[in-house]
Amino acid sequence: MNPIVRKSGLSVACLLVAGGCVVGPAAAAHAARTEPLMSVRADKVDKPGRGDKRAERMVGVEYQAQPNFYYCGPAATRIALSAQGKALSQDEVAERLGTTEAGTDSALDTTRVLNELTGGKYRTTEIPGPVAKPEEVDRLREDVVRALDEGRPVVANIKGTAVDTDGAPHSYEGGHYLTLVGYRDGGDLLRIADPAAPQAEYWMTLEKLANWIAERGYSS
Repeated sequence: MNPIVRKSGLSVACLLVAGGCVVGPAAAAHAARTEPLMSVRADKVDKPGRGDKRAERMVGVEYQAQPNFYYCGPAATRIALSAQGKALSQDEVAERLGTTEAGTDSALDTTRVLNELTGGKYRTTEIPGPVAKPEEVDRLREDVVRALDEGRPVVANIKGTAVDTDGAPHSYEGGHYLTLVGYRDGGDLLRIADPAAPQAEYWMTLEKLANWIAERGYSS
C-alpha cells in the first residue's frame, strides 16, 4: 500500500482542537460567503530568478470555507480548481474525491481529481518521515513555485500543529487539507488558503509547512 494512503487514509476528517475547524452554524455562515482571494494575477508578478529572494507570486482564487468537519479535502481542492475557472460545488468535488465523514483518503485523491478536471499536470509528492529532510524542503519550494508560476494552486495534506508568521497556531491533529495560493521571498514564505481557519488566509515559512506535511503528501 502506498505510504500516503497508509498514513493518511481515513484520518483526515479535520479533528477539532484549539485553532481548528469551523463548525456548527458559524461554519455554515462562513461557508456560504464566497470571496475572491488573492486577486493579483499570476502573470503580473515577477518569476523568481536563481537566488532571488524578492520574487513573489499570488494566484487568484475563489475562497470557500468548508461547511462541516470532514469537507476540508473538497473545499481545498475546490479553491485550487477555481484558479483555473472550474466552478464546481464542494459536493461535486467531494463525490469525485470519495470523501466520507471519515474524510478524504490522501493526496493521491486530490491529485487524481485535479488532473481529471484540469488536464493532467498535477503530481503527488510524499514527505514520508516525521520531519522533512532538507532536500524535501527544497523540493517543496521548487514544486510550489513551479505550480504557482503556471497558475496552479497546490493542495497539501497536513497533520498536527504549525504556527504562522503572525504567531497564531493552527492545529489539526486528525489531519487536514489546505491550499497554497502564493509565495514570496523566492518561496521561503508561502500563502495558505485554509478552508477551516477563522481567518481565511495566512503566511507560513516553507520549513514549518514542510514539517506540517510530514507523513502526508501534496498535489502540485
